[in-house]
Amino acid sequence: MIIGLTSFTGAGKTTVTDYLVSKDFEYYSLSDILRQKLKSRQKEVTRENLQAVGNELRREHGNSVLADKTLERIEQDTGKDAGGGKDFAVDSIRNPAEIEALRKNKDFTLVFIDAPIKLRFERTKARKREKDPTTFKDFKKSEEKELQSKDSSNQQLLRCREMADFVIHNDSTLETLYKKIDELLEGLR
Repeated sequence: MIIGLTSFTGAGKTTVTDYLVSKDFEYYSLSDILRQKLKSRQKEVTRENLQAVGNELRREHGNSVLADKTLERIEQDTGKDAGGGKDFAVDSIRNPAEIEALRKNKDFTLVFIDAPIKLRFERTKARKREKDPTTFKDFKKSEEKELQSKDSSNQQLLRCREMADFVIHNDSTLETLYKKIDELLEGLR
């Protein structure tokens, strides 16, 4: 199976991904392609630069480019079509066209991780990444750029949430979150 993960900032997508990896899922991130592109251009890997280069690539090569390249990587790494008995976690899905491309694989399921905005802000502050917003006002302003856009090549997180097969609310303990993931996996198997 391929579990695609998307979320608003600080909802717990990385925590879910780490848990899936602990369950022997192989991990791929659409953002890895962007990080490689920034490094080849000798640009700093910041959230803003990742967004800019992602939007640029989608405009130049189509909105599904990151998903298409990730599926190619999965096929190259496994030596066969995505699947073949292995399970995959794919994160950093931020555009509806990426979802549509990944859905071409019958084993794909999109999961949106959600949490209240104030809790997400507190989590973001706690992780202490250098470029993360430090005020709630700045956090909300930063998030607004990712939610929707008239430009289809930009991030469209609200639309991604609407397209999700499942929404997991991560507003409690890690134990509760892991239980929700286990129940989801059991249902999908």
